[in-house]
Amino acid sequence: MATSIDEIQNQIIEDFSLFDNWEDKYGYLIELGKKLTPISEDYKTDIYKIKGCQSNVWVKSSQKDNKVIYEGDSDAVIVKGLVSLLLSVFSNQTALDITHSNLYFMEKIGMTQNLSMTRANGLSSMIKQMKMDAMAYQNQ
Repeated sequence: MATSIDEIQNQIIEDFSLFDNWEDKYGYLIELGKKLTPISEDYKTDIYKIKGCQSNVWVKSSQKDNKVIYEGDSDAVIVKGLVSLLLSVFSNQTALDITHSNLYFMEKIGMTQNLSMTRANGLSSMIKQMKMDAMAYQNQ
């Protein structure tokens, strides 16, 4: 099982390479979103809401055993799939690894070229917030 951020990214790239077209990749992304454990309603507040997303997106972080744990949710199916991918890459990693990570999987699977401008901006906002959360844990 993949454990480092790069190993997880490479597994995602491999998984998406099984699909020949974008319709199938979007379908897979929607399936990932459907499998995402919903975040508690207690966290669907402005404190956890990602600013800069057209859809409602909430991401909560915590730290346990020197690893950052993320939970997230969205009210949009494709965005929920994106949240699921980011959680799989960043969750259970050290704050240092998260803040220093280079996310290349979105580009490699063609996601950045196939997202609308508003979704791409929202994705950037999610990544930025998750890295900021990790940086806060790093400084504790």
